[in-house]
Amino acid sequence: MLTTVPFKAAWWLPGGHLQTLAAKYLHPRYHGALITEWLPLTDGDELELCWSQTLTADYQGPLVVLLHGLAGSKHSHYVQGMFAAFAHLDWPVVLMHFRGCGSRPNQLPRAYHSGDTEDLRYLLTQIQQRHPGARLLAAGFSLGGNVLMKYCGEQQQQNPLRAAVAVCAPLALASSAKRINQGFSKLYQRYLLRQLKQSALHKLQHFADFPIPLTHQAVKRMRSIEAFDDGFTAPLHGFLNAADYYQRASGRQFLPAIQVPSLIIHAANDPFLAADVVPSQDELSDLVLHEQWPSGGHVGFVAGRNPFKPLFWLNERIPLFFQEVLQR
Repeated sequence: MLTTVPFKAAWWLPGGHLQTLAAKYLHPRYHGALITEWLPLTDGDELELCWSQTLTADYQGPLVVLLHGLAGSKHSHYVQGMFAAFAHLDWPVVLMHFRGCGSRPNQLPRAYHSGDTEDLRYLLTQIQQRHPGARLLAAGFSLGGNVLMKYCGEQQQQNPLRAAVAVCAPLALASSAKRINQGFSKLYQRYLLRQLKQSALHKLQHFADFPIPLTHQAVKRMRSIEAFDDGFTAPLHGFLNAADYYQRASGRQFLPAIQVPSLIIHAANDPFLAADVVPSQDELSDLVLHEQWPSGGHVGFVAGRNPFKPLFWLNERIPLFFQEVLQR
């Protein structure tokens, strides 16, 4: 049996909104130096990777791959937390920025989406070729968690990962797109949508032969993530519309096929996600552990009795899960 580390939300951060915002603004920064690599892709594009260490070809220890969330990057609080947490174990970490999320725009009109597993597959293949003895682990957050669970389900027994963790993954995309368009959660949507629209407008300006009929005015009129996905994400990446994209990309349907030890973490008061992101026990393979805690918000999970010394539970939970899997 793997150890369960109970999460108890900080008494001074009741509710999902405070948990979400406190994690973003109170989490300390990682002070180590990161090594940037631009990985060329076969279609002429590139991925920005951030490494915590330089590895030799014969490295045979654990290597943690991180996948950020929608509009995330190396600056996201949870990414910073993972770099710091695994630095204490002296485990190398590499963050894969999804296309266009790094320090410069990507080279092609296309962007990224919640079901985009091909770039992760390519990255892991490249790492295997460079470091065949490395024990690969992966953690994905929000959108990155959905991508990771979908990838694991697609790969089944061909999965090169030893273990995977998904935190606050929108495993049911359609209902979650509607959830973030309700009440106070619209503020989060506005923040994310502003960044998505800026990237889309840059692409429209940069590529004269943009592959879908879309105007600057149409982008500016988009008032929800669902509208953005319907008018931009879906048609740009080969989906009929947002409904088709959400149906095909949602990670929940891939969970029964996962063949590596995996941990999925959700909070019941997550202001980004709908209730049906939580899978039933029948949908989980024997190797998938699901934890849903009453509180935690969206990638929050802030604990501790002292408001001046908050504890960030994910930084303990995720390394422990990986350690126990490798020890087994």
